[in-house]
Amino acid sequence: MVNPAQALAKYGDPTIAANEGKYMVLVNVPTHLQVGKIPKRIYLNKDLQAPLMKAFDNLVRTGCVRELKSWDGCFNVRKQRGAASQSLHSWGIAVDVNAAENPLGAIPKLSYGFVRCFLDAGFDWGGNWTRKDGMHFQLKTI
Repeated sequence: MVNPAQALAKYGDPTIAANEGKYMVLVNVPTHLQVGKIPKRIYLNKDLQAPLMKAFDNLVRTGCVRELKSWDGCFNVRKQRGAASQSLHSWGIAVDVNAAENPLGAIPKLSYGFVRCFLDAGFDWGGNWTRKDGMHFQLKTI
């Protein structure tokens, strides 16, 4: 599982705008993947692009896309909730979905099929953690 120290070592300090410009890109989601709540454009880390498009493809192909009720973001420079270190969202290598139904600490309400679409594309899921974060998916490796 990727941690903030690894992200900092690879991408640099996310609070420095020049570093952000080295790894972040604005991606137009392919038209065939713009289904339901999948956004049309996403500002994300270039390393997240291929795995996220694969996860979207998996969602569409399996029909699990119907479970996507909200896209709650990717890039957001901020600290982890309740911690001193930066969130992986600070480097654009994590996404949140269906946040209202999957708050931090609650039992996740995503189906196994939905979660599998992300896991098979190279993500870790916060719903598997001791402190559940069912809305959260992050790159498994960088």
